[in-house]
Amino acid sequence: MKRSEREQKLQAIIETEKLLNEIQDVDVLLERLLTEARGIVRADAGSIYVIEGDNLKIKYAQNDTQLRMLSSGDKLPYVAFSFPITENTIAGACVVRGEIINIPDAYQIPENSSFHFNKSTDITTGYRTKSMLTLPLRMANGRVLGVLQVINAQDEEGNVIAFDKDAELYITHFASNATQALEHAYLTNNMIKRMQRMAEFRDPRETGAHVERVSDFALEIYDRWALNHNIPNQEQQRFRDMLKIAAKCHDLGKVGVSDKILKKVTPRFTDEERAIMMGHTCIGALLFTEPESPLDEMARDVCLYHHEWWDGCDKGYPGHIDYSQYIIETPVPKGKPLKGDEIPLSARIVALADVFDALSHKRVYKEAWSMDDTFMEIQNLSGSQFDPEVVLAFMQVKERILAINSAHEAM
Repeated sequence: MKRSEREQKLQAIIETEKLLNEIQDVDVLLERLLTEARGIVRADAGSIYVIEGDNLKIKYAQNDTQLRMLSSGDKLPYVAFSFPITENTIAGACVVRGEIINIPDAYQIPENSSFHFNKSTDITTGYRTKSMLTLPLRMANGRVLGVLQVINAQDEEGNVIAFDKDAELYITHFASNATQALEHAYLTNNMIKRMQRMAEFRDPRETGAHVERVSDFALEIYDRWALNHNIPNQEQQRFRDMLKIAAKCHDLGKVGVSDKILKKVTPRFTDEERAIMMGHTCIGALLFTEPESPLDEMARDVCLYHHEWWDGCDKGYPGHIDYSQYIIETPVPKGKPLKGDEIPLSARIVALADVFDALSHKRVYKEAWSMDDTFMEIQNLSGSQFDPEVVLAFMQVKERILAINSAHEAM
């Protein structure tokens, strides 16, 4: 490649890195990082892994060839698995050695190599993995966060070729700078996790697993909703990044509810206790007041409005009130209910994800509903508790919701 072309390519990489630095959620960033990395080196497919203890866990897998076989708007099956970090696998060897591994043909790895390629997925899907470029995602302090793997480089005619030295240069440069964005996102993620843990200490019925599931469900629902409404890609990327974090904050306000209510063993509250419990919406909103960013605004809206009902009935709360005047440990004042589009989209999505997860999992006061019964209940509440278009998007991604739930259950 000519020098001018190489310089243009590197400049394009720098522009991409600027976009990555605007993303705040770790998972959204990892997915976008994989997408952009594949684009830089014309890779048809790829995966991204994170280190969890002594294992590598897959976070995202992409494959354009397989995606083109699906109906518009559908995603590839949700994958979730982990494996020990050893030199027996390509990704594991990448971590152990701390270096890039460039394989021209995965089916022609020398027999004396410490690692091998597992063909089982190729056999199942009918895909042919050939060229692979695998490199560690390393922080400035040397710590490896995970592994980026891109698969099947293509020439301009779409033929599979090996990753050349230029591809190694571009992907290494990109990954080196992208980890700066990852470090920042991890800091944000850790802060949110500490807030979640604080809420979990206060309310034994609300677990971190519940929060993570609700966040994952909300993202899937929004992605389908955005497709159904032809939301421009840039707007969609910005919204989903904030939603992934804001959804995790939906019940943070419970830190301000008294123990005698939060830790009550029997499920039934008195009318006064129930009204005090409802105050968690206002307390959560107060945590993000005065908002300093669009993310703060969305987190505030999710906290405040995720118990409103689409049809505006009195079951929704807190309604139109001045939440800034709410006094902790007092009954929440009842305002005129919000209705329809008065409820922010983020809160409408989290409302559904929250109820779905609460119904389908065991709580101290109830057994878990079956998945069939839970999906049926969500459909029955379409147009009353939930926005019908949000319910439609939810039902369209049913299989991914089930797969995500199963993956969390296996953790």
